Amino acid sequence: VSSVFDIGETAIAAIVRGARAAGTTAINFPSLEHENATLRLRNRELTQENARLHELAAAYAAETAVRPAVDLYHGIEARVIGFPPENESRAVTIDKGFRSGVHRDDGVVAAGGVVGRVAGVGPFSSTVVLATDYTSRIPAIVRRGRWWGIARGNLSSVVVEYIPQDAPLHRGDIVVTGEGRSFHSGVPIGVVSEIERGDATLYQTAVLKTLVDLNALDRVVVVGK
Repeated sequence: VSSVFDIGETAIAAIVRGARAAGTTAINFPSLEHENATLRLRNRELTQENARLHELAAAYAAETAVRPAVDLYHGIEARVIGFPPENESRAVTIDKGFRSGVHRDDGVVAAGGVVGRVAGVGPFSSTVVLATDYTSRIPAIVRRGRWWGIARGNLSSVVVEYIPQDAPLHRGDIVVTGEGRSFHSGVPIGVVSEIERGDATLYQTAVLKTLVDLNALDRVVVVGK
């Protein structure tokens, strides 16, 4: 009989312990849910803060990159804020206008060299036609031999036309601006990547790889003459 009672007491004790454990677990569930919600919120906050810090670092790097151009040309620093959505022209909008001292036909450069020229000016913003636009024409010089030509946009690149046929061009030659409407001489435009020569012409054409990535513009400098 005592064995039966012992077994019963053991079973009852086990049930009581189980009930207490279950109660503790039930009590802990709300606490765990609260902790998880807090952690999720903190994770979102850290993700947002990380993104903000990355943006600040990128902005600082962009500003630092164009600072030498601002000092060299006594230019006006601006930021690209828009572009034609239909890509009907190679142009961008910057956040500086005539109230900041920007004028039509001012040259625009970035850290690496020529970007384009100002085509339209408002009080607080301006339109910049890029060097690759069909309407862009820039007096150009092959720096190594001082051979002259005209740098013209063809949407995907810049080509320098009217270079004398006897000029010994080479791939890798650097082309800079000549004195003109928008730029003083010597501003880098690009590097010769291809050379096109014809038998029945007095001139040859150089295809350039621009020194500025015109598809990834951020900070630029407006250069007045």
